[in-house]
Amino acid sequence: MSQAPRSAVDKALDLVEAVARADRPARLADLARSVDLHRATAYRILLDLVRRGWVLRVGDTYLPGAAALQVSAAALHHSLTALARPVLEGLSGTTGLMVNLQVLEGDRARVVDVVRPERLAMISHLRGEALPVHRFAGPLALVAALPADARAPYLRPAEEAGYPLDGADGLLADLARVERTGVALERGRNEKPVASISRVVRSRDGSPVCALTAVGLDTDFDGPALDGLTERLLAAAGSLEDVLAGRSGTAAPDTEGGAR
Repeated sequence: MSQAPRSAVDKALDLVEAVARADRPARLADLARSVDLHRATAYRILLDLVRRGWVLRVGDTYLPGAAALQVSAAALHHSLTALARPVLEGLSGTTGLMVNLQVLEGDRARVVDVVRPERLAMISHLRGEALPVHRFAGPLALVAALPADARAPYLRPAEEAGYPLDGADGLLADLARVERTGVALERGRNEKPVASISRVVRSRDGSPVCALTAVGLDTDFDGPALDGLTERLLAAAGSLEDVLAGRSGTAAPDTEGGAR
């Protein structure tokens, strides 16, 4: 049975996807070949895609355009928050702490969703704010999950604020500690009575997608409570990784620190 001919929409989407998949700026001939289109046809479609902002032409090569990037960013945030919301609610419910979801954006981490219990209403939820790596656990967890040569943009705000990079108490030592332990713990660095602990959530290829962060009063993190909280946070992050990888339905940690 022969396949139906591709529509104009099919061809346009094929080219948008080919541009997005390319590991370097792609040339017309390469794009046309990759989607099995005549070069002249691909060129005409690319003209329209460039005009609409879905593709950017730079010299004789093509890159994802502003429209594609805006839609991708919006889709990432909206889809991610929808998938992660039950995990945030479950972790908050079992710990009694505020739980937020953060993603890297620019040279900081942006808080894209928050679940805050009534007892912690005095703590700012920071929803929508962009947080620097030297003051918060979430960006610290995310940046520690990046290759060392990709961390420089996130270190600049710390340098500009006069925060030390080197030494036992410097930011580089903090990042090495988080990389070793798998969790970022912050106690009073941004606000004296407030503490937080964060764990990165990774994609299938190991790159950081987001961070789950539990926030509360500093006394919530004392002694054995911190061990139990760490266990529940790790379980919640694992549950979200399973959801994002399609290995399970949306899950939330149970009261014993496992997944349900």
